[in-house]
Amino acid sequence: MIKGLALVTALVLAGAVLQSCADSGSDTGASAESNAQSNAGSVAQSEAQAETRPVTQIVTEALEAVMPDEKPDSVAPAPIPGFQEVTYGAQILYISDDGRYALQGDLLDLASQENITEQRRSGLRIERLHDLDTNKLIVFSPEGETQHVLYVFTDVECTYCQLLHSRIAEYNALGVEVRYLAFPRSGIGSQDYYKMVSVWCAPDRRAALTRAKAGEKIPAANCDNPVSEEYEIGTQFGVSGTPTLVFEDGRTIPGYVPPERLLAFLESHAPLPQ
Repeated sequence: MIKGLALVTALVLAGAVLQSCADSGSDTGASAESNAQSNAGSVAQSEAQAETRPVTQIVTEALEAVMPDEKPDSVAPAPIPGFQEVTYGAQILYISDDGRYALQGDLLDLASQENITEQRRSGLRIERLHDLDTNKLIVFSPEGETQHVLYVFTDVECTYCQLLHSRIAEYNALGVEVRYLAFPRSGIGSQDYYKMVSVWCAPDRRAALTRAKAGEKIPAANCDNPVSEEYEIGTQFGVSGTPTLVFEDGRTIPGYVPPERLLAFLESHAPLPQ
């Protein structure tokens, strides 16, 4: 928008200069008029060329102008005519086909009473999680067959994370596999962050996580670890607190849910608790 205003200002100033020159003599005025007609033709030609550009290119270039450091993951037609759906991780924007207008928020289908944006967002979340190397996660699996998979953004210093983990055997007994991702709430470089790095770099990560959540001190350790990457994924997902649970369909819920209640939601596909 700033560039647009600057362009308008430049055109206004150019018009003022042409008018001033026209007052100085008829020859100059004729020349100015000729130049103006030429410029108008060039603008019309440019507009015609712009209309032939693919919509995705128009939208991408418009976004690059205001967010040069961010590259969208995808640009595709939105569920509403005249707009493109643009994704950044699991974040979604709707941009008009001419690249001028942006809508940020949830798109609701009043007929079906569905949240179209959240459905799409859920799909993006689960796609991202499926792309992860599970060896980078700390996984607690059932002894028998796994019936459900639950992703959990966790923090070793979080009280409700500690409560959830204290019942990990109960989740597993119900056939729920829990896959932990690191989300140090205090941010990268904090004391909390380094505690989680020590857990993820421990020889036995599962045991180290259990001990850390029980309040035990874990020996400091460092290695090539995924803590920063997983924290960034959580940020892209909109995680602001822990635990945050991500279900098999990509839906999320912040907070602790007891094992039996969690299983009931998983098996009934009922709305998640608020």
